Amino acid sequence: MADAEEPEKKRRRIEELPDEMAVNGGCGETGDWEGRWNHVKKFLERSGPFTHPEFEPSNESLQFLLETCKLLVVGAGGLGCELLKNLALSGFRQIHVIDMDTIDVSNLNRQFLFRPKDVGRPKAEVAADFINARIPDCCVTPHFKKIQDFDETFYREFHIIVCGLDSIIARRWLNGMLMSLLNYEDSVLQQSTVIPLIDGGTEGFKGNSRVILPGMTACVECTLELYPPQINFPMCTIASMPRLPEHCIEYVRILQWPKEQPFGEGVQLDGDDPEHIEWIFTNSLERANQFNIRGVTYRLTQGVVKRIIPAVASTNAVIAAACATEVFKIATSAYIPLNNYLVFNDVDGLYSYTFEAEKKENCPACSQLPQNIQFPSSAKLQEVLDYLTNDTLQMKAPAITATLEGKNKTLYLQTVTSIEERTRPNLCRTLKELGLVDGQELAVADVTTPQTVLFKLHFTA
Repeated sequence: MADAEEPEKKRRRIEELPDEMAVNGGCGETGDWEGRWNHVKKFLERSGPFTHPEFEPSNESLQFLLETCKLLVVGAGGLGCELLKNLALSGFRQIHVIDMDTIDVSNLNRQFLFRPKDVGRPKAEVAADFINARIPDCCVTPHFKKIQDFDETFYREFHIIVCGLDSIIARRWLNGMLMSLLNYEDSVLQQSTVIPLIDGGTEGFKGNSRVILPGMTACVECTLELYPPQINFPMCTIASMPRLPEHCIEYVRILQWPKEQPFGEGVQLDGDDPEHIEWIFTNSLERANQFNIRGVTYRLTQGVVKRIIPAVASTNAVIAAACATEVFKIATSAYIPLNNYLVFNDVDGLYSYTFEAEKKENCPACSQLPQNIQFPSSAKLQEVLDYLTNDTLQMKAPAITATLEGKNKTLYLQTVTSIEERTRPNLCRTLKELGLVDGQELAVADVTTPQTVLFKLHFTA
């Protein structure tokens, strides 16, 4: 009987521990103890065969970690939980974490900072409470918001940013934000404006970590082909001539949902809400019947609305450890950082390798060169839209504007229903019919970047 009770007592003690421990102003209890940072001192207070050539052993690096270095962790899911734990135990005390999600029961098998009692609460807040309660002197500040809710002033506060995201769009937006913080004098990058970005990603038994020094090394946009391309369908086809079940689902998701707003004004589509998915499925099935299209199922609807990425706890742990190690190396200058991409594969055995991703000269995010595009004057605007959303640029919902006759004119905007309906006919018009000329500048805004990207249009013969 005693053996049966012991695991239950242990479980209750672990679950209740964060609430029982003393908390100092929302952060961990105060006070170091002798030998607490001996494991870190071994790396920072003595030299070795793998140290950076310019590294000088001292206790100043440790003091920088403990007192000054300010980190931003983006994402508090499978990777984020591991990252917060690793960084806090490595001596980083000033940590902010951003996550817009709340805890679901399905998260509990791998996001170990959460308990059943936390279901429904914001991930960032629960993760911060747990770390603050368990690790003395650590102060994790949570932000239950989107990364897009913060401006340049917020991101300038941090020495290093580390990502544990499951969204390529969010990665690209953050990458664009860090690029916008760079300053150049006489075309020379001011390195004091560079905020290193450590990015980690996992998918099943595969993962990667990378080090991005904005303006200096390859950025997210430079290596966009390494990410799975999104599936896009021409808007004309979705709206007028659907042929596939996916066309029907995309029509309801992109056009019908924002127009009808079935769950109230301003309510965004939530792929994790069964009622939302059911509404999309029902209306997609109705549209499919109108065009005699078969194959719309509830499961397919889920697959189109949300791209589910399989998660494995062990992969998260490996990639988070690699990312935390790179944060430590950059913050202390004790070791040479990863240059600059690590691939991990645990599908059959264990395999990893590193390579240097090269910076693209014409990268739309980090290049100082204008983006040139070439089309015949007889090309339709739909072809330009397809180019912007193809496997190379992978924009999601680009809005195209141009200055015509001294006025700023919207050629196509998808995200606002009334404007989309008004500008949709432009997609079937030629560039010449729209009044565009050789050398015309097109301003393109998209959710993948906080800045407008300028393209210079050149007509081919």
